[in-house]
Amino acid sequence: MNRNDIPDGPSGAALKRISVADWARFGAEDIAYVRQVMVNGVKAVSIHAADGTAIGAAPSVDMAVAAILQHEMEPALVH
Repeated sequence: MNRNDIPDGPSGAALKRISVADWARFGAEDIAYVRQVMVNGVKAVSIHAADGTAIGAAPSVDMAVAAILQHEMEPALVH
């Protein structure tokens, strides 16, 4: 989702004014996202806090999601 995906109207207008830093802080302790990466030519999955801080890695999406849930966070997939 990006700012162009937010619907118009009073609520949408307010959301569009939120800074990138505020979006990053929103849920930073509760949400982790995963994305596939290449490490030394091998596919892996990186795990990041909502603010972009790398917090882990796993060999598969399933294992990354399991690690996130084990730490009582909500997973989000980025592609």
